[in-house]
Amino acid sequence: MADFAEPLARLITEFKRLPGIGQKSAQRIAFHIMRSSRDDAEHLARTILDVKDKLRICAQCNNISSEELCQYCLNPNRDQKTVCVVEDPNNIVGIEVTRQFNGLYHVLGGALSPLRGVGPEQLKIKSLVDRIAKGELQEIIVATNPTVEGEATAVYLSKLLRPLGMKVTRIAMGVPVGSDLEFADEVTMWKAMEGRREI
Repeated sequence: MADFAEPLARLITEFKRLPGIGQKSAQRIAFHIMRSSRDDAEHLARTILDVKDKLRICAQCNNISSEELCQYCLNPNRDQKTVCVVEDPNNIVGIEVTRQFNGLYHVLGGALSPLRGVGPEQLKIKSLVDRIAKGELQEIIVATNPTVEGEATAVYLSKLLRPLGMKVTRIAMGVPVGSDLEFADEVTMWKAMEGRREI
């Protein structure tokens, strides 16, 4: 690795700590900032600090928000009887871009993972049960990731919530559109076959 002036080397090191950023990308970003004006650099620094200082967790669904309630919980035009449960706030974006879901959300803050010490107590499951206890919800859509941990979380939630009289559904999974069946692994194919529907 080339020797860089100490402030630039530190900046490159910090960028490498970000997910998906390797040495080359970190260098490109650092050099871009170095070539930018001081105003641009200060604006970037202020924006990063604003994220840390001005964002909070929504009091109802645990999504990221700048207010007590997030934009989804505040929107009276959304279906107040359906809640989609996701692992992390960034999962909401993937659902919202489809423009097919108009209900509310509930962010768990992760998935069950006994090997990493994540049990039901570490997730935001109690607040979901509290929301159900208010009696306004009719369906819980479990949209946890298609991983071992995500599947375990979905099964746990189903067993926990069905006795409370909730309709609990799981998002369908399987072969992505535009791919070839020969490249699908056995779990993906199994999920695709299991989630088949009449046409």
